[in-house]
Amino acid sequence: MAQRMNLCFDVSYIAIDGRWRVPGSWPGRTFPDVEMYEEIARIAERGCLDMIFSGDGTGIPSTWRGSYEEAVRWGITWPRQDLNPLMVAMARVTKHVGLGLTYSSTFMHPYYLARLMNSLDHISQGRMALNLVTTTRRADAANFGFDELMEHGARYERMEEFVAVCLALWDGVEPDAMIWDRESGQVGDPSKVHAIDHRGRFFQVKGPLNTPPAPQGRPVLVQAGGSPRGIRAAASFVDVAFGEDKPLERQVQQRGEFDQALREAGRDPARVGIVWQKPVIVAESGAEARRRREAMLTMIPPEAAGVYLSHNAGYDFSTLPQRFRLRELQAEITATQATPVGFVHGLAQRLGEDAEMTRQEFFEYGLQRATHYDTTFAGSAAEVADHLVDSFEATGSRGGFMLGHPVSMPGDLVTIVDLLVPELQRRGRFRRTYGGGTLRQTLMDIYDDPAA
Repeated sequence: MAQRMNLCFDVSYIAIDGRWRVPGSWPGRTFPDVEMYEEIARIAERGCLDMIFSGDGTGIPSTWRGSYEEAVRWGITWPRQDLNPLMVAMARVTKHVGLGLTYSSTFMHPYYLARLMNSLDHISQGRMALNLVTTTRRADAANFGFDELMEHGARYERMEEFVAVCLALWDGVEPDAMIWDRESGQVGDPSKVHAIDHRGRFFQVKGPLNTPPAPQGRPVLVQAGGSPRGIRAAASFVDVAFGEDKPLERQVQQRGEFDQALREAGRDPARVGIVWQKPVIVAESGAEARRRREAMLTMIPPEAAGVYLSHNAGYDFSTLPQRFRLRELQAEITATQATPVGFVHGLAQRLGEDAEMTRQEFFEYGLQRATHYDTTFAGSAAEVADHLVDSFEATGSRGGFMLGHPVSMPGDLVTIVDLLVPELQRRGRFRRTYGGGTLRQTLMDIYDDPAA
């Protein structure tokens, strides 16, 4: 029997990095048009997708040359907006599709976020997910009072304590704590509402939450750590992990490392999926899809790629010499507390750590990365389905894919729903209807009822 997969859609990039200007994208609209997001939600639910997801960033990229001017000029990871109110709008026009938000445990406070996610879970009737990140972007850090990035290991220690506080707060109001007795006037049972009295390295929180228990009890928890430290942290608490769109052999390796970390945490790897980031372009023919993929290289000028890379790595690539070795560059990046498993790490894995390249060659690779041209699979519905199934099986047939990085919206989501989803359904790889219930139940139904 074929194992079904989760399919989510990432709206993080639909209006930035040049995608807004591609013919057919954002027809008659500009970001952040709420009706556009409502339309996206309806389309995603028509395709029975598990979840609409958004990453986030709270600063304007300014690592490149120490200025945000080029980011503003070319729309590199800018403009952004807190997707919280837009998620509410999407929740109000749908009944089943999940909604995932991203917040930084490096900067946020756990009491505020636990309370916010509880409220959103009520509004969505149990369809919220929380993706926690340990931010490596200097522009974000500067907006929260950080002169330097927090040390890599410390960021994950803070995340683990952050999650522990949130879980205690969510569990601190028992599911049957609310009474709402109109005759007596009693609202709740005090014996079922508990303070947490947390005192840790990073946080002091008395509790309890002053909110009713949420439909899911707590939101679905997501995290994307790819380093050994990040994998260990994710294994301790995630409902589903988020994985980068890296070469298949590295995804297979990460799945194995994640499984081992789950076992060490006392959890069953068979019940915890990884949703891999997978940019795809689907068209009626493979030739048409591949033609549209080439348009990605025209979305931003080459100089804008340096802005994107610097922001995501936390390292100013404008300082690159004319020639250098990837090993030396990776060592410099790691020393600055920037992400150790970003673009340069991937390039070194691909070309070899001792590979030498020119500054121009680096930014040619960088343009492909900044537009996600290098990781986008383009093809007919059958070709894309073949690719997804092969990747799914190679990585353990647990979890699925986060489709996204579209060329134009909403058209690219329509082709996924109208062409790719039916092809996967014919193969028994994706649901035909929602089973109802919460987002956690939707994500887990691939294990509980794999043939549905």
